[in-house]
Amino acid sequence: MALLNDTQQAYYQGNDFGGYQFVSLKDIINQFMLVYVGEDKIIPKAKRLDVAFHAQRALAELSFDTLKSFKAQEITVPASLQMILPQDYVNYTKISWVDSAGIKHLLYPISKTSNPTNYWQNTEGEFIISMLAQTYAASNAIDLSGEPGSGRNLEVGMRVSGSPLIPQPAFITHLDVSASGASIEIGDDPDHNIAVDVIPLAVTNNLKLTFTRHDGTNPRPNDEGVQLFPVKYTLLDGVIEVDASVADANWDKLKVGMLVQHRHFPIGTTVTNIMKAANSIVLSNPPSVAVTTYSEQMDFVFPEHLDSETWSSYKSGTPSENQDDYQDDTYWPMNGSRYGLDPQHAQANGSFYIDQITGKIHFSSNISGKTVILDYISDSLGTDGEMQVHKFAEEAMYKCISHAILSGKANVPEYQVNRLKKERFAAIRTAKLRLSNIKLEELTQILRGKSKQIKH
Repeated sequence: MALLNDTQQAYYQGNDFGGYQFVSLKDIINQFMLVYVGEDKIIPKAKRLDVAFHAQRALAELSFDTLKSFKAQEITVPASLQMILPQDYVNYTKISWVDSAGIKHLLYPISKTSNPTNYWQNTEGEFIISMLAQTYAASNAIDLSGEPGSGRNLEVGMRVSGSPLIPQPAFITHLDVSASGASIEIGDDPDHNIAVDVIPLAVTNNLKLTFTRHDGTNPRPNDEGVQLFPVKYTLLDGVIEVDASVADANWDKLKVGMLVQHRHFPIGTTVTNIMKAANSIVLSNPPSVAVTTYSEQMDFVFPEHLDSETWSSYKSGTPSENQDDYQDDTYWPMNGSRYGLDPQHAQANGSFYIDQITGKIHFSSNISGKTVILDYISDSLGTDGEMQVHKFAEEAMYKCISHAILSGKANVPEYQVNRLKKERFAAIRTAKLRLSNIKLEELTQILRGKSKQIKH
């Protein structure tokens, strides 16, 4: 067992305050191997690796509903009304916003909305981008026109098909978007690192082409993005030198993390730094062809596609809990009176929901700019410093490890496994009671308040 090795002076001058109430997972494994494993003991033989595995599993399971959760994260909700889940997040215990006095106000989950995936649809409702094309002699450049917005939803790397005049395989290797349509260049490699130009077999006008994503998924609607013209860059240094005549409005729209839609940069090339004073942009990948300088339009788009209509409506609408007019669909009006009030709307603190696909929390519009605290549960296995157990639950750890090891062994009597199962259950129950931290004086004071008379 761990003993105090530091003096009181060393403790109070250090920074590990309150650490004596915990025991590390390493100590639990060492003590288990010493006391529970060996000749004439309950577990005659066990590998240390097996004990370590079951100890981590026991710690994770106890972290979910027995051990106290001390993890919390505070953010100021931005205009996007989104919060990224913490790296070691497993589940939340509560989410609340904080007022000027530092008091928490509990937020409630909203169950009647979500953030579904939105796909591009043409006027006929199909998940297909079809555009009219004009091809040229001895050129892989193609001019496109079609439904408004369809050009913006094209992506470098999309497959080009729909006509026998376009040799296959053919992919978009370069993209320029305008208000009336788009112009593309096509090659035989979707990553266009070493793409060979694909030349149409004839000069045509109004050739109908179909564009599909290279990974087989349906196209997603994109933001309007940013277009810079003209630009030039130097070979292999990954820096784009932008012409000084580019309008400041385009600079302001350009953001770190945007994707580059250009023939000389592989799919996934992003903006890593913006140096407006030097008229230059740093990209994550250098050019893939031997060009010292180049001057032409370059398109940048956000890696995240446009918000779904459901999420856009939720974040832009006035929350029902903050409306004074109860004649709305949320309150299910019946002859002018409130009927069937849903308890999740019977408060004015705000609401949220968690999009598990994107790993983000979405808040209602009345939470914008407020300080929000996320109290959450982890599995206590994120870092070595987290792998510790409160001493109230130390015995429960030993019982969990013992039961897990013997239940996984062959030729172990069933009565012995059942005995350890009962001991594990009792130890976990005892740990829960101890960690509930019920104080008789505090409980008595609360009960005294229940005896007060309420005046009408």
